[in-house]
Amino acid sequence: MAEGFVLDENHGWRRPSNWVAGAPVRSWFTGTNLRGKQKIPVQTWRCTRCGYLESYAVS
Repeated sequence: MAEGFVLDENHGWRRPSNWVAGAPVRSWFTGTNLRGKQKIPVQTWRCTRCGYLESYAVS
């Protein structure tokens, strides 16, 4: 397992979430500094019988 976080980049747009490698680093201007960090789209799968969700960030 690798440390990371799910990034919420909304600003009125509808986009899939991204997983970002490493611990979040605060930035006063953008909220979170992403310079030099790897971003991977998050895929979420849902069980059609029970509704259970699993999320993956496959590079």
